[in-house]
Amino acid sequence: MEFSTTQEIVAQARKSLGQGPWDYLVGGSESETTMRRNRLAFDRLAFRPRVLVDVSKIDTSATFLGQKLRIPVMLAPIGSLQVFHPEGGAASAKAAGEFGTIHVVSSVTQPALEETAKAGSGPKIFQIYVRGDDAWLSDLMSRAKGAGYMALCFTLDLAVDSRRERPMITGWTRPTRQVQWDPVYQASLTWEKMDRIKEKAGTTLILKGIATAEDAELAVEHGVDVIWVSNHGGRQLDHGLGSMEVLPEIVDAVQGRAKIVVDGAVQRGTDVVKALALGADVVAIGRMQAWGLAAAGSEGVFRVLEILEAEMVSAMGLLGVTSLDQLGPKYIRAAEAVSLPHEMSTWPNLPGERLV
Repeated sequence: MEFSTTQEIVAQARKSLGQGPWDYLVGGSESETTMRRNRLAFDRLAFRPRVLVDVSKIDTSATFLGQKLRIPVMLAPIGSLQVFHPEGGAASAKAAGEFGTIHVVSSVTQPALEETAKAGSGPKIFQIYVRGDDAWLSDLMSRAKGAGYMALCFTLDLAVDSRRERPMITGWTRPTRQVQWDPVYQASLTWEKMDRIKEKAGTTLILKGIATAEDAELAVEHGVDVIWVSNHGGRQLDHGLGSMEVLPEIVDAVQGRAKIVVDGAVQRGTDVVKALALGADVVAIGRMQAWGLAAAGSEGVFRVLEILEAEMVSAMGLLGVTSLDQLGPKYIRAAEAVSLPHEMSTWPNLPGERLV
């Protein structure tokens, strides 16, 4: 099946998924305010294009942690990818390798980290929730290193479970929630514990879930290599700010001392361009990845990346920009949003206001 637009991919994904997996994917926590603010933060940014610039050749490539990326878009870690497609994380790994980007593999998805690593030819990062004692964690980090993962990413914004009401109402439980583990390990993480983890890991360390300048400054002081600006797609703390709202203060605090990733409602190539203009090094896609997976497996994820690339080329050319290093705040200004944000507001031509 050939898709011309991402909205076609989203529509096909809806046809492919039952209500439980769909609710798990598209929903946020409680009133879903943080999730909507993620989208609103992008919608409140407008471009300032320049003309009479030679844009006959446009380069969308980027380098991140020494890896050449076709576009600065990574695949974010998503738990239980197998509910969207039987091949789960292996399909995403394959798509990332074939396209030319990084797959950040969740520690709570299937298949196992070793099998997922073998499924794709590209570089991979392993994401970790701390669900056991020091021995458990040491073993997991050793397995990831042995499987060839280039960095470790610790997610920090899940110290306490949130209340995601869409699946609560339908009674659907994702596979990772059917496995019991002691939540005290994740809940008791501190900067001091992260120091010990970094020393043991002996590899590039990424902290995901940074949402304030204060924590970004602490991360740099503790020697963190990559700061991942995220609110878990609006699925953890509700009534937070959108990721793009907090990105500028974090960029200002970091001052180039660490790389910066941002996620949260990245659904268009124009979103990628806006994020890079405000100081991110790369972005990561979660829901877009899962929609592609549900629509057409590995090929669907690959096609999502292709469409984002095409949208980036269009946006950059019309902005008067030929390479990503030319982007900066001068190409962006604040503006009023033209529609109310929700999980489908990026695609005004989808049937109905949203797919429920």
